[in-house]
Amino acid sequence: MTSSFDITRLNPWKRTRVGLVLLSCLACAAVFQPLRSGAVELRGSTVFLRAPWKVDLRSYYTNVFERWAEYYFTLTLAEDAGASLGGLTIQQTRGADWQFPFSPERTRAFLGQPRHGGAPVPVEASFDPSLRRFKLSFPEPIPPGNTITVMIKPWHNPAQADTYMFQVEAIPAGPNPIPSAVGSGTLRIYSIDRY
Repeated sequence: MTSSFDITRLNPWKRTRVGLVLLSCLACAAVFQPLRSGAVELRGSTVFLRAPWKVDLRSYYTNVFERWAEYYFTLTLAEDAGASLGGLTIQQTRGADWQFPFSPERTRAFLGQPRHGGAPVPVEASFDPSLRRFKLSFPEPIPPGNTITVMIKPWHNPAQADTYMFQVEAIPAGPNPIPSAVGSGTLRIYSIDRY
């Protein structure tokens, strides 16, 4: 004996509810269209289904004016992110020194964590000193399920001891990407006479 579902046997109210549920499912399928790159498109824009939600900022040189400083920004892209990582913006939002210079041409990226890094990742970087903002793009987008670290280099650490904050946004790879705020990385710069 086989059982089958016959919608005509339902009363009109239940038929309407079943019809609305089916229509909603079809509408969602039409709105969230997967792209060839595995990204999700929402009304012509590329979005993350599950954006990175945390950034770790590390530096192993944290005294004022240290010349060999490197700032490592690490984030993880979830397996179900819905899109590859096409780029990042990193903008200074707090700190006493708003003039210390960066060297965008020395920016590097790799898979994994600082000091345990993996394969290098091509990255293109620009820096707007008036906005204190880096724009980074990955010519080969980072697929979901990876941890990536971007290293940016100032010419030297800030001249003034303070807590410096950098806001990070993740940009999905695809047409008309909508950036997602990841969070802020915090960097404490110390005066040399702190001891």
